[in-house]
This record gives sequence, structure tokens and C-alpha cells, in this order.
Amino acid sequence: MRLLLALFSLGFLAMSTSPASSAGSEQPAPSPSPAPAPAGAETLVLGGGCFWCVEAAYELVPGVLSVESGYAGGKRPNPTYEQVCTGATGHAEVVKITFDPAVVTRARLIDFFWDIHDPTTLNRQGADVGTQYRSVIYYANAEEKALIDASLAKANAESWGGKIVTEVSPLPPFYPAEEYHQDYYQKNPSAGYCRVVIKPKLDKLKQSPLLKSGER
Repeated sequence: MRLLLALFSLGFLAMSTSPASSAGSEQPAPSPSPAPAPAGAETLVLGGGCFWCVEAAYELVPGVLSVESGYAGGKRPNPTYEQVCTGATGHAEVVKITFDPAVVTRARLIDFFWDIHDPTTLNRQGADVGTQYRSVIYYANAEEKALIDASLAKANAESWGGKIVTEVSPLPPFYPAEEYHQDYYQKNPSAGYCRVVIKPKLDKLKQSPLLKSGER
């Protein structure tokens, strides 16, 4: 469904912005390296369906410095969007969130995750179906896993009736998505998927205590 709604906007954007397209290459232009994170910044990698949605949601959070869309959890190094879309590589669409822990804590960002998607639907979010759309949080160490486990248990008991199917796994390599995926909602607010799926979600999320109060 996402591919159908975004077909023309994504296709034309990729053709016009990718240097490789003008040369007739089948491979999309790689995403440029992000700017170095400020001293003291931390990162969190997770996925909750279409990375356009997750990216746009976390970009609303005070204290989040950047959100980078990408792929993780699969078998093929440096996969392309087209390869991930087949489901054969095993990757999930994820985002890498860089944040200032003096402004927003890792625990709050994890708690926010349960508000931005449905963690009870296995390998799908709405009309987006496939293992690439699975709900997943990756942990870099035992402390981070403990935060995730505690947050998941609380959300399961208070909001999701014990039905959460989110994958919690050790952090694998993160591969940045192609440049045309980065800040997709900001660049393409009039695209079909953005208007139909992302904007209503963001309008609802703006009522979240984390966004309204800026609580750490």
C-alpha cells in the first residue's frame, strides 16, 4: 500500500535527486555520511513499520538531535531499498535516533515507541505487510535491554493487553537508507502516503505528554 500511494512522488524524486539515475545505473545513490554527533549524544535503533512514519514521529521530540532512516537485522550487507522490500534480505526498516540525554532520556524515547505504532501486529503496520515492517527494538548492552524489557512489560500490561510481539534483539549493523528516504515527510508533505498515513498520526502524537510537556 505504501508503494502504491507513494509511487509517483518517490519514483520522480529518486530520478531527479539520484546522480546514478542520470547515468543509467541500477543502483541508487548512497546516503551521505551524517554529521558527527555532539559530545554526550547517545543513539537508539528501533523500527515500527514504515521508517518514514517512525522518523517523522521522533523528529517531533524535544532533545532528539537527528533521526536517520535505514535497515538492520538482515543477512545482506549494504542492502538497497528494493532488496529490502522483497523481504528476502531479512532486514527491518528502522531508524537511528541521536539524542541529548540531558534533554530526553532513553527510557522516555522507548516509552514513546509504544505510542507511535501498533506493536501487536506481527510483520505489519496497517496496510504495510512484510517482515521489513516488523516491530523491533535493538539494544547495545544489558542496561539498555533492561530498560526495553521494563518498558515493554509496562506497555503490555497497561495499554496492549499482553499482545505485544515486538522483537527485542542485540544491535546488529545499521545501514543508512538512500538519501531520498531521509526526512521523507518533511520533504514530501503532499505525497499520498504522507497525507493519508503520516500526517494523521503526527497530529495525534502531538497530544502526547512527551511532546506537550517536554518531560524527560
